[in-house]
Amino acid sequence: MMSLGLPESVRACLFDLDGVLTRTAVVHAAAWKETFDDFLRDRDGEGFRPFSPQDYDRYVDGRPRDDGVRTFLASRGVRLPEGGADDPPGRASVRGLGERKNELLLEKIHKEGVEAYPGSVRYVHAVREAGLRTAVVSSSRNCRDVLVSVGIEDLFDVRIDGVVAAERALPGKPAPDTFLAAARDLGLEAADCAVFEDALAGMDAGRAGGFGYVVGVDRTGQARELRRHGADTVVTDLAVLPEAGAAAPDATGTPGGSGRSGAGGAPSGSGTGPGTAPPAPSGQEDSP
Repeated sequence: MMSLGLPESVRACLFDLDGVLTRTAVVHAAAWKETFDDFLRDRDGEGFRPFSPQDYDRYVDGRPRDDGVRTFLASRGVRLPEGGADDPPGRASVRGLGERKNELLLEKIHKEGVEAYPGSVRYVHAVREAGLRTAVVSSSRNCRDVLVSVGIEDLFDVRIDGVVAAERALPGKPAPDTFLAAARDLGLEAADCAVFEDALAGMDAGRAGGFGYVVGVDRTGQARELRRHGADTVVTDLAVLPEAGAAAPDATGTPGGSGRSGAGGAPSGSGTGPGTAPPAPSGQEDSP
């Protein structure tokens, strides 16, 4: 019986969508880059400083759309009017740039399609078979459509996304409110839940919310930053978490010690099909 690589106290797992469950983070990054580069080129001319991967990680990733626009532009000393619901995509306003990004995102998803990470899907199946509750927590207003398109909507008991957050007036990441709302909807305390995130803003939310365990998923080489922002462990894919969790030292430095043991047993088997904890010979990121 393979563990899930989580503390025994964990009763629910709260998963981010883009970059954790689905291969959509790269599509979001490309849509943001095209949006901001077009705006900056029009504003500053051909000598503009392009939007970079570091800009995406620091200012945009994991945040609600309008917050991402504000935060990145503030880093460049640019302030735009908020705009309104009738602002067309691309207008020089917070709403207009956000709508342009979403327009580009949907075009790219329609053209290129969306895939779920197989290791993540297997892990969520294992979590559910171990008797833990599950939620997806995303800043995206397209969250449900993406879940449906990859066939995993039914794996989650609760969904807190950009649409729900707007309806409930919940601040987005890095504030912990959306994750806390998911825990409440599951009838649990934050300390009962593990958070799974790939974004620095998501790490900040997990730390600020007092969650029982925070797992950083590093698909872009930012393991040290994820740890610095609050990750208890960092893995390159959820497929490797069972072994990584078993090898993680406890407070006394003993691998597999108390406080970091598996939360429930996953079904035995080859680890290649639904409902089994996936095998993982390697993949935990080095500590800083």
